[in-house]
Amino acid sequence: MKDLKHLYYFENLLTEANNELVRQAKAEGGIAVGYTCFHMPEVLLNLDRCFSVRLRAPRTGSMEMATYYMSNSTCEYARALLERGLEGGYRFLDAMAGVDVCECMNRSMENMELLDVADPDKKGFFWCNLDSPCHDNEDAVAHVVEQVTRKVLKPLHENYGVDISDAAIRKAVDEHNEICRLITQIGEYRKLDNPTITGYEFHILTLATYVCPKYLIVDKLRQTLEELKTREPDSKKRFRAKVVLVGSEIDDPELISLIEDSGALVVADRFCYGSIPGRQEIRLTDGEDALTQVVRDYLHATLCVRHVEPHKIQKRLDTAAQLCQDFHADGIIYEQIKFCTYWSYERALASHIMADEYHIPTLSIDRPYMSRTSGQLRTRVQAFVESLEIKKIRAAKAQKEEASHGV
Repeated sequence: MKDLKHLYYFENLLTEANNELVRQAKAEGGIAVGYTCFHMPEVLLNLDRCFSVRLRAPRTGSMEMATYYMSNSTCEYARALLERGLEGGYRFLDAMAGVDVCECMNRSMENMELLDVADPDKKGFFWCNLDSPCHDNEDAVAHVVEQVTRKVLKPLHENYGVDISDAAIRKAVDEHNEICRLITQIGEYRKLDNPTITGYEFHILTLATYVCPKYLIVDKLRQTLEELKTREPDSKKRFRAKVVLVGSEIDDPELISLIEDSGALVVADRFCYGSIPGRQEIRLTDGEDALTQVVRDYLHATLCVRHVEPHKIQKRLDTAAQLCQDFHADGIIYEQIKFCTYWSYERALASHIMADEYHIPTLSIDRPYMSRTSGQLRTRVQAFVESLEIKKIRAAKAQKEEASHGV
């Protein structure tokens, strides 16, 4: 296929946390708020002059300093963030909005604060760590509303004069929803028999919406959507199977590239930093304050494995199966980053349930934070693709035999 016009531009934006558009927004008076997790309502970090930056550590190499403070048996994503913070890579931030969701991220954020990785010249800088419940009932909603108000909104208002009114929240939701609509519409092209956008390209676009000021990329996203309406696919399919990728944090486009180079086109992304559920619209009504509705929407929408109530577990399984059906996938890849406590349980259980009860071919893998050189991972994906091809051949043969017996 012909290259997307803005793909190289978006790829360059992902090579560093303090990217070109972040610097531009700050030069225009913007307030950069770092965060790491879906449980920190992203839209509330984009009020008034604020813009959210979901933290990554692109081009990570050695993590020796972070390993010293956190040990080598902790999540590499959490260690990579601490390493980048110790290197001074997040000094451009004006606030850090953490969430108490797992022990590794807690230790990462705690060490960043104790080791003072923030810019000491930023007098308004503040750290916060939201206490996120494991439920999505109304008591949990009220709890998060109080937490967000006290730990995020009030400090933004008091330290930087940010407008945190109901009107400001509704305006931020409108801007957030436009990005979500564009990403969703772009993602629909992955449902085609021969998709006109690859999983790698889609992940690049989606990642950019997490790490760049949204108002500075929305025009290029609109142009990309228009471009896809007339983009011609390759005459010969460049993939051997379609897969849904489900799992933990993925902010490394090279992992998607590795999977697709192995013959499996990623047609749906159900993982942290993906579009589902992170890029689904927030619906507001006039009968209730916007803050409460936003918090409720995030708690109800989350597919995080930290939520272990039966209805949440079932929702995660049903969502994966439905994505397989909607995007015409041949199988599912369940992945987890190494040493992720929550996903180590979910991956082991769900991979068997999807295969045995939903009858969907499933590959279960764990991986390092940066996967670009993993020959073992490439081999496993290639073997999975071959098994999917064999299954197709056998199904076609059985169908042919059944038809001949019927005649």
